[in-house]
Amino acid sequence: MTPINANERILPHLIVEPGTSAALADRDPAWTSVPGYEELSQDELRAEAKSVLAKGVEELSEAQELLWASDTYALLVVLQAMDAAGKDSAIEHVMTGVNPQGVQVVGFRAPSPEELDHDFLWRISKALPERGRIGIFNRSHYEEVVALRVHPEWLERQKLPPSTDGSALWDQRYGDINAFERHLDRNGTKIVKFFLHVSKAEQRKRFLARLDTPGKEWKFNAADVSERARWDDYMAAFEAALTATSTPWAPWFVIPADHKWLTQALVVRILVDSIQALNLSWPEVTDHERKANLAARKELEAES
Repeated sequence: MTPINANERILPHLIVEPGTSAALADRDPAWTSVPGYEELSQDELRAEAKSVLAKGVEELSEAQELLWASDTYALLVVLQAMDAAGKDSAIEHVMTGVNPQGVQVVGFRAPSPEELDHDFLWRISKALPERGRIGIFNRSHYEEVVALRVHPEWLERQKLPPSTDGSALWDQRYGDINAFERHLDRNGTKIVKFFLHVSKAEQRKRFLARLDTPGKEWKFNAADVSERARWDDYMAAFEAALTATSTPWAPWFVIPADHKWLTQALVVRILVDSIQALNLSWPEVTDHERKANLAARKELEAES
């Protein structure tokens, strides 16, 4: 059996090809039939996905160590989704084997008064990962073209110039985001963007599970139900944003999110492939360092 991976059998069904529509309505959040693996039953697919996840976690740990040692690139992982799509669990399971020193997770909430006194990318720039590290944005600058597009009244707090044309604002921000991400890519920050595509029915199921499960109710926010009522508006905003900002240097991947085990397997595989594609190498030891290491070795051996 060929393992599930981000190869030519799977990738075309996940990536939003630059210049094409994200077409979210045409994408199945449950992926009841994984392209190229239609012969597998649901139980077989789940077992295969868990195997891919386990192997991917090991490979990601090794890839992260190389990323850290080479100190040339950073990896920025952007996670966007509707509530209860599984962003937190994806982070927990996919990153479980990496060195915590080499990973930083940032969750963006409503901007502070200080942040509102700057441009919308200011707080994003401050949170970028250093070279050698993996940075994960749990929500991101894309809230500025999704949540604010659904709630344009929130723009009033941003104190934009009076000349700002509301009809052109979103296209301007798409352009700013693309230029910002192009700048990051050119300077060594590899960007991988995931939209976890959960269905409205599955979101309802997960909301109810939080309410019904002891110790999980704290994760439920009644305000999320109000946002759920704007589902179609959010889907339209996400589709517009993904379509306008999936670029060769920072592509979007639409990940089926109704089954967390499949989501996690696909995410880890794409992350491993993304780091491996950087063609990193271990730092070279100079002749001077090698001589110093040899002297140190003799001292250590002499102790015994």
